[in-house]
Amino acid sequence: MKTKLILATRKSPLALAQSEQVAAHLRATLGVEVELLKVVTTGDQRTEWSLEKQGGKGLFTKELEESLLRGEADLAVHSCKDLPGEMPTGLAVAGYLPREDPRDMLVLREGIESPALIATSSPRRRLQLAMLFPDAQFTEIRGNVDTRLRKIAQDQVADATVLACAGLRRLGIGGWKGAQFHALNFSHMVPAVGQAAIAVQTRADDAARFADVLDRRTARFVTLERAFQAALNGGCQTAFAAHATADTLWFYHHEIGLRSLPLSDAEIDAPVETARATLKHLGFQVG
Repeated sequence: MKTKLILATRKSPLALAQSEQVAAHLRATLGVEVELLKVVTTGDQRTEWSLEKQGGKGLFTKELEESLLRGEADLAVHSCKDLPGEMPTGLAVAGYLPREDPRDMLVLREGIESPALIATSSPRRRLQLAMLFPDAQFTEIRGNVDTRLRKIAQDQVADATVLACAGLRRLGIGGWKGAQFHALNFSHMVPAVGQAAIAVQTRADDAARFADVLDRRTARFVTLERAFQAALNGGCQTAFAAHATADTLWFYHHEIGLRSLPLSDAEIDAPVETARATLKHLGFQVG
């Protein structure tokens, strides 16, 4: 094992907070020195782009993955929900840190009970929110977490938005002046695949070296969720969601709506077979 590891990371405050968590964990468990390689991704550069129109797949991961393939970094740190279902040849996810709260947080401007205009760039969130607020209109929003909160609470560009509970917690944001926070349970909003899990990616030949110091429980559930993503060829701009708990699969797809299905240990431990069988049961064509 090297005595110094290079971690590739995006430069956003949340990405850096997550990468520092990974770095601290590797220092503690492996006794190595860790340095961050800060990378600007296409998604970070193109702040004017509509992610839905451009297609969000790989916009926040491609440059990090290229740094691994070129040998400039040993590991790359991702918000797991940003990772496309397909992995570039030669790369693998070594594992994950323990998963944070995976729920989505509805952020309402103070004084608003039923939002008329909701800002979100995610089709998954928009279509599920439309079931909760059928009269609401939608607009897109981009920017870091604090930027989005300011746009709702102070700039009043919309009545509400949705953020990941995990991101708020990792940034130490428990509230915001002029805004109300309401966590959404899974029966109202199914989280994105891998939401709240920090993925540690590396070259495939090196993955086994790091797997033992990462969280196996999180890996079990996220591997199942990503099997659904791969089977449906879904990226972050597909109106689809899958979230696994110890006994329930929560599933959302724009064609069939929100479903919950019982989940056994045996099904969790056979992710590819479970994803294919479940999707066929739900009426999807699986190749």
